[in-house]
Amino acid sequence: STMRKRKTVDSPHTSSDLSEGKEKLRLKQEVGLISGVSLIAGTMIGSGIFMSPEWVLHHMGSPASSLLIWAACGLLATFGALSYAELGTIIKESGGEYIYILRIFGSFPAFLFAYTSVILVRPAGLAAVCLSFAEYAVAPFYPGCSSPQVVVKCTAAACILVLTIINCLNVRLATSIMNIFTAAKLLALLVIVVGGLVLLAKGQTQSFQNAFQNTTAGIGTVGVAFYQGLWSYDGWNNLNYVTEELKKPEVTLPRAVMIAIPLVTCLYLLVNVSYLAAMTPAELLSSGAVAVTWGDKVLGSWAWLISLAVALSTFGSSNGTFFSGGRVCYIAAREGHMPDILSMAHVRCLTPSPALLFTSAMSLIMIIPGSFTSIVNFFSFIAWLFYGMTISGLLYLKIKKPELPRSYKVPIVIPIIVLLVAVYLVLAPIIDQPQIEILYIVLFVFSGIILYFPLVRFKRHPRFLQTVTLHLQLFLEVAPTTRDAN
Repeated sequence: STMRKRKTVDSPHTSSDLSEGKEKLRLKQEVGLISGVSLIAGTMIGSGIFMSPEWVLHHMGSPASSLLIWAACGLLATFGALSYAELGTIIKESGGEYIYILRIFGSFPAFLFAYTSVILVRPAGLAAVCLSFAEYAVAPFYPGCSSPQVVVKCTAAACILVLTIINCLNVRLATSIMNIFTAAKLLALLVIVVGGLVLLAKGQTQSFQNAFQNTTAGIGTVGVAFYQGLWSYDGWNNLNYVTEELKKPEVTLPRAVMIAIPLVTCLYLLVNVSYLAAMTPAELLSSGAVAVTWGDKVLGSWAWLISLAVALSTFGSSNGTFFSGGRVCYIAAREGHMPDILSMAHVRCLTPSPALLFTSAMSLIMIIPGSFTSIVNFFSFIAWLFYGMTISGLLYLKIKKPELPRSYKVPIVIPIIVLLVAVYLVLAPIIDQPQIEILYIVLFVFSGIILYFPLVRFKRHPRFLQTVTLHLQLFLEVAPTTRDAN
């Protein structure tokens, strides 16, 4: 019934609206194939590949098994993205998992996702990337010692504020910055890859002799290694958050996925090989920042280039995370699951500025107590909980509603594999090493019930909220928007 309801909502009324002279305010379709590839690859290549390799190796114990984890993570991200591409051609609306859960399972689970994502998951992800940007950006000013936490956190906060201004001003400006930074980070990874190939050609292959020695194979440790690896691939689903802003989404979405994710997977594997060619596993494990240690060993006096490249890379990635994260908040508000003000767009810039400002504020709060590794593990646990739910929705549509029009179909075995892995990733760490923090996260998700019934189900809104919305609307120069009729 929700699918049927969507069809009526989305029926193409645009021409009649225009003929009556009532042109509606909506976000522009300004994301083409190159920007789409940049949004996926640019968000995926962030801090992960420069920080996670030591953690994957730490949990797996051997170079060969850690490379297998990196390859498996790339395959899983590709399978997940191809499954999402089919969902994106059936439900042509922005919002990613939120809009798919809403249209397939209904209002309540969609609200829980939006509540968790907008208040916890997206801001935490953005805070983690900005913290790693800050670590690398301030490191050259404190040679030979660790950077003061106050300086790191202030730099991360400044990064978030700059991103807020860019994304609120102009969609084209945000996507142009994404394209430029994606090119810069691909260049940095190519430098590492070429450096590694030169070392291998010179015969530095000691890390790859008895490469499976000391491999650990516990259910939970493999799950946590996957978390650290998958963090580096996070962003594979980003294009689904901006479907309404894509030019020809039914073509651009699958194509961008097919180009971006295999490209990133190959680069990640080659970069890991390069790290292992330059360092022994023991050196890699003791390195605080793998890429910088690699730079010191291989580039000598030019090692500062790597610190600069990592800072640029993480800034570009946080821009992509921010660009798509603000859209979840905006779409959820448009569907009545968040305050109305968050569903509005700036009347001249045509950007969802209230949603972006709210995401920014939540991320700034997350920076205060956050540390990189703890954020990654808990972010991954909750993300895969909802990824699994979304993929089960696709399987439901494939089996129960095969007649729905779709311009792209993924073989059913692919979403089944993704669903099984999602179940494993959610359950393995709980079974192997139960942590009290995971219980807190689950309780936080279900605390949304307290808000859902009075505010969404029964629409009991405090009276002053309307006045506040009106004043904010005038102050921020924003107006309600309509969804794009695809």
